[in-house]
Amino acid sequence: MAQKTLSGVYRLQNAREMAAAFEFTDDGKFQFYFVYGAADRFANGTYSIEGNTLKLISNKRPGTDFTVLRETKTGQGYTLALSAPQVQLVAGVVSGFCLVGQAKIMQVSDSKGVIHFDAPACDKIYLQHQIYPDVLTLIKDSGNDNNYFEAQLNEVCMQISFKGIDFSLDGDALTCLPNYFLSMPAIRFVRED
Repeated sequence: MAQKTLSGVYRLQNAREMAAAFEFTDDGKFQFYFVYGAADRFANGTYSIEGNTLKLISNKRPGTDFTVLRETKTGQGYTLALSAPQVQLVAGVVSGFCLVGQAKIMQVSDSKGVIHFDAPACDKIYLQHQIYPDVLTLIKDSGNDNNYFEAQLNEVCMQISFKGIDFSLDGDALTCLPNYFLSMPAIRFVRED
């Protein structure tokens, strides 16, 4: 049975102040761009079609927006000190998530790119950039006893992994549910003639 393919450009519809499009080729590859304010994003990779579901496999590995540079035990609570080429990239725009059992505590980075949780224990800690959202980056797992982490924002944050985002084929349109990257309702990309 022949592999289903797409070809052509599919452009985002009815999204104010936002531009985005996919370009698909018959050989199973795609390119994507997204422009919204100061957040230019892109992706490329391969795709597959299963029934009416389009699955994207981006060249970006999910969960790689931050890299831990140093970790140790010091003080009380949990602290994350974030760095980037420009402090504006981590000041007030990074969300930290501390998971304690089923409970989730969220904090946003301060003007210096620091996040602190006063919690006596955190099973896991994740980071996600608010301007460049993608799959959460795991900083601390349940086997890690450290409570101070220095992490840097990686350049791959401008790319999108599309992990867990499936599109439905609907004639000459692609649709998907709101997600960590596109959070608005009625997401629809329409094929250009």
